[in-house]
Order: sequence, then structure tokens, then C-alpha cells
Amino acid sequence: MNEEYEQVKQELLDLIRQDLSRSELREKLADYHDADIADVLSELDFEERYRVYRALGTERISDVFSYLDDDVEDFFREIGLERSADILEEMDADDAVDILEKLPEEYRDMLVRRMDEDAQEDIQLITSYEDDELGSLMTTNFIVTKRGSSIKQAMKDLIAQSDENDNITTIYVENDDGTFYGAIDLKALIRARKDTDLEDIITTSYPYVNAHDKISENIERLRSYSEDSIPVVDDGNHILGVITAFDVVEAVDDELGEDYAKFAGLTAEEDLNESLLQSIKKRIPWLVTLLALGLIVSTVVGIFEGVVQRVALVVCFQSLVLDMAGNGGTQSLAVTIRVISDETLTSKQKFGLVFKEAKIGFTNGLILGSTAFLLVGLYTMLFKGLPAGQAFMVSACVGIALLIAMTISSLLGTLIPQFFYKIHIDPAVASGPLITTINDLIAVITYYGIVWILLLNILHMG
Repeated sequence: MNEEYEQVKQELLDLIRQDLSRSELREKLADYHDADIADVLSELDFEERYRVYRALGTERISDVFSYLDDDVEDFFREIGLERSADILEEMDADDAVDILEKLPEEYRDMLVRRMDEDAQEDIQLITSYEDDELGSLMTTNFIVTKRGSSIKQAMKDLIAQSDENDNITTIYVENDDGTFYGAIDLKALIRARKDTDLEDIITTSYPYVNAHDKISENIERLRSYSEDSIPVVDDGNHILGVITAFDVVEAVDDELGEDYAKFAGLTAEEDLNESLLQSIKKRIPWLVTLLALGLIVSTVVGIFEGVVQRVALVVCFQSLVLDMAGNGGTQSLAVTIRVISDETLTSKQKFGLVFKEAKIGFTNGLILGSTAFLLVGLYTMLFKGLPAGQAFMVSACVGIALLIAMTISSLLGTLIPQFFYKIHIDPAVASGPLITTINDLIAVITYYGIVWILLLNILHMG
């Protein structure tokens, strides 16, 4: 895949650097995706980019620029204010907002003032919502018709509005007072006969979301609908815009990135341009907390110092028990955090999740514990020179500890995030670093406790 991408990229660079007329270049660039053209812009010099701008025209350039991640300001400044404003006007409002947020405030204001009134209103609407609200994801690019219209009138509305809006696969229907009523699939409208009642092809139970709803609380719901777009309404049920499938994919990616950062104890993803002090401020609170918890683990290990002195060999397998217990707990944690965000889950289903993860932890612990019993026993017998009986008693401690620790860790990996969610604390932030240290504590107590009971008090080894 990377080779194919590099090949396309090189083809584009070679094409743009050829001595082609404007029309020839436009015709050949029509065969390439907007995202690929956006990727090569930064590798072109000013003269080469200028040729691309002239060849593609404002509408196509707006599509290309919507894929830009970096160097946005440089590209807009070399194009000029007036044409830059025209390019932003051609973009979907949500894409224009994303671009504007990457520009300095003063330059952004200069561009917005040069945009037409409708485009300014759309941008102001989207930016009026907080970044964690669904309204910030929507676009005003959608088709709407009135309830009670004929099939012919609905087709006229579609044709008239498609000049400005290209999200045409779903046509939304409003009541006379402007409130959302339902949706029509484009295929159903095309196939309908002129004497068909429009009401017969309207889906009145079509899903919708409120602009003030939180993204994190609705992301699973949006994914589950699998629609090309979902309407966004205000508190009066008037349709303001739509969230497209592409917007949902981007939102899921952002949520995954945030959750990944939270698992590491960060409050947000780090930016490459973030200062040293900002990065330290994000990381240090949890690290200090984990230092305190780590001291508790060390204290517990110190309690078993006598055990270690008498049977020093058992220290070799401590990390094995700790790592496997930690991995099991983290897996349960990841599953639980993903599931509990679903508001439709009942208490019975949540309890079922706890029971299921406990069973998984027990089964995995049994399999891994049995494997460890065999391998550790053979290792200590062949390479450490212990008699077979003693060797397999040591491996029995490791196996039993794995079984118990993995069962408890999986149980806690499910219960802890549910507890934090219940008391309205973000389970990803609170559970991620905490579960690792608690699992270490459980594994240490379990392992050395079994060694103390089995090897020292029952078998009197050491």
C-alpha cells in the first residue's frame, strides 16, 4: 500500500512539473484524488503550486484544501485574501471551520469578513457550539423539502438545492413550521411515480440528534445507525445541519486518540508543537499519584522479604505474574470502557459484563497457569538443578498465582471503570493508570502469599 501511495505521489509531482497547458493539466489532474493532490502541495515550489491553483479553479481547490493538515496559512497567503475567501465559501461549512481554526485569529477574521453573508452565518452557527458538542461536527450541506409536497415538487427542490449542496442521498422533510418530520431515500424518490403520495416514501422514524448533545455520549449511537448522514436539530426540533458518515469516522478517530491518551493518564492527546512545560503539566499529576501507589506495592514486597531470603528463586518469576495479571486487567478495562458508553445498557447487562469478564479471566488464568506450571517446573528442574518435586512446587505457586491474579484483575478491570462512571468521573482517565498499579499489588500479595503458605509453611522449603 505504501509503495502504491509513493508511486501515485511521484506521478503527480512529475505531472505537475511537466510543461503542460492549463487545460491539459486540469484534464490530467481530474484522474487523481483530492487528498493525493493535497499531499504533494508542500513538496512543490511556489511557481508549481501556482500552476496547480490556476489549472484546478476555485471549486476543485476548495475540495483539495479540505484535506490539508499543515501549512494551511502559507498556502492561503500565497493565494491572496480574495481568492482564499472564495475557496472557503465553496467548502462545506464544517470543513471551512476546520481550516479557519488552523489560521491566526487576525488573518482568520480578515478572511471571514470577505466571505458572503450565508457562508459567514453557517460558520458562526457551527462555531457557536462547544468542541465536545455534536453541533460542532455538523455541516449545513443538505437537501430539504416540505411535508405535503408532491413527488414532482420534491424533485424540483432536490434539483434546485443540489447546485449548492452535494449531500443528496437523503432528502430531509420539514413540517410547515420548520420542524423536522422525516427523511426520504434518494432512490425511493427517483423510483416513485408522479401520482405516488410523498408521505408513502417518508421515513418518519429517521434518527436525529440534538446540537447540544455530547459527542462522547453519542458516538456509538451514531455509528450504529450506519446512515450517510444524520440530521442535527435545535431544542425546538428545527433541522440545523447534518453529520455525515465521514464526520462520524473522524469523530471516532478523535475519541480513540483521546481514550488512548487517557489510558496513559493524560487529560488529552499531546501536540507535537506543545511546549515542554505543557507536556509535563499533563503527565505529572498521575505520575505523582502512581509514585505513591508504587511505594505501597514496594512496602508490600518488603513485608515478604523473609520469604524472598529463604526461597530466592521465586523472585525470578515475579515479573511473569505481575505482567500477565496487568495484561488481563487492561484488556477487561478496554472492553468495559467501550461498552459502558452505551446509554441503552441495563443494570442486568452491566452485571452480565462483570460475570463474563470474570469467567474470561479465570479461563485465561487456568490455561496460562497450567502452561506456566509445566514450563517453569521443567526450567527450574533442568537449569536450576532443583529436584523434580521442589521444582514443580515452585511452578505450582506460579501457576496458582496466575489463576487467582488474572481472575481478580479481570474482575477489577470491569468493576473499577463502572464505579467511576457511576460517580461521574471519566473512567478512561481514572482507571487507566490506577488499574495497572492495583493489579501489581494484587499479583504481589497473591504470589508471595502462596509461596509463604505452600513452600514455607506446608513444605518447609528454604
